[in-house]
Amino acid sequence: MTDLVNSPDHYRKGGSMECIDAMKAMVEGIEMDPHMAHLWQTSFKYIWRHPYKGVPVQDLRKSIWYINRLIEEYENED
Repeated sequence: MTDLVNSPDHYRKGGSMECIDAMKAMVEGIEMDPHMAHLWQTSFKYIWRHPYKGVPVQDLRKSIWYINRLIEEYENED
């Protein structure tokens, strides 16, 4: 039986590691605003799972939303 809370299938597919472990590796040693890191990781999460969850276009659109928000954060840094 799939554990939808602790280990949903759409985060465990795609290789030998879970998405959350890849997201952790993404930010190791990086100096980045925590909110911006969250936006970056969340966009990655939606890209990671898009072919597995059954709603690929929706997940890709969500990823784009987070990327656009991250772009806004970079543009407003000054």
